[in-house]
Amino acid sequence: MDAFYASIEQRDHPELKGKAIAVGGGGSRGVVATASYEARKYGVHSAMSSFRAKQLCPQLIFVPARFDVYRQVSQQIRTIFESYTDSIEPLSLDEAYLDVTTNKKNIALATDVATSIMQDIWEATQLTCSAGVSYCKFIAKIASDLKKPNGITVIRPHQAIPFLEQLPVKKFHGVGKVTAEKMRSLGLQTGGDLKKLTKLELAQYFGKVGRFYYNIVRGIDNRPVNSNRIRKSLAVERTFREDLSTFEDIVIALEPIILQFFERLTKANNFGRTITLKLKTSDFQLMTRSLSKEYYITSLDEIRKFAHELLRDNIDSFEKIRLIGLTASNLQKQGDIPGIGYQLKFDFDDF
Repeated sequence: MDAFYASIEQRDHPELKGKAIAVGGGGSRGVVATASYEARKYGVHSAMSSFRAKQLCPQLIFVPARFDVYRQVSQQIRTIFESYTDSIEPLSLDEAYLDVTTNKKNIALATDVATSIMQDIWEATQLTCSAGVSYCKFIAKIASDLKKPNGITVIRPHQAIPFLEQLPVKKFHGVGKVTAEKMRSLGLQTGGDLKKLTKLELAQYFGKVGRFYYNIVRGIDNRPVNSNRIRKSLAVERTFREDLSTFEDIVIALEPIILQFFERLTKANNFGRTITLKLKTSDFQLMTRSLSKEYYITSLDEIRKFAHELLRDNIDSFEKIRLIGLTASNLQKQGDIPGIGYQLKFDFDDF
């Protein structure tokens, strides 16, 4: 989907159409969940602090998130997917892999399937989406981002190698900012540069993932579309420029982490029974403290309450901290939690 949350808000509030908007908290400790394309032109993007977003785009309009609405629209989209195939691997509320090698409508070409799905989504939701079509997940994922919004990109098998060789490494799915910077420091700017390295060299530079890079730059990705992927845990953490010491200061710093953590859990369709607070002290000692419940913790208020409780109970265990993190474990997809509606899930890569 194209700027999913923001597009829903512009659809439901016509006065916002064509304007730079950000879904998320607009306060000094707020975090942008997503931004409209009008705002993205100014460099506003998801996970950015609201303060920084307003600096980049002074006319930015902040809109509170309505996750219940986003989940409802996501279910509409999922229903459309299921009318074409049962082989669906959701990545988030607004994104999924579909294997349409065989499909319920007996459409011969995957490109025609994608075009039909895009049209069905528009008719059902008045929202646009973009599609990537190829013979493997890695290339299809990259292709889906190339002609946003409302575009379709097809990469056929004979086009794969030339496409990957010229592709900047920063656009490789799974290569985050840190890895991309390391690649640049090694003189690796494109897939073609990566391809010059041996499997051993890539492993030496990047560890186990080096083998993956070796294969993907050669167009090799045999991962099937997996309809049953389940995450074991999900975490958010942040390192601070200055050490924090008082409970009050840490609570203030913890708030945007809590908001981002909840937003990720919501997107991931994975809520946990265990919440873990991670603290790294000024002398780099690591502390983790956990709290488990017999039920799945799905409320923002509860997550905030438990995070504060864990912090309060352990405030005397350190003098200063330089990092805070929150982790959810013992996860369950939201659709499998009694009383909670179905929602797609999301993988977070090298954030």
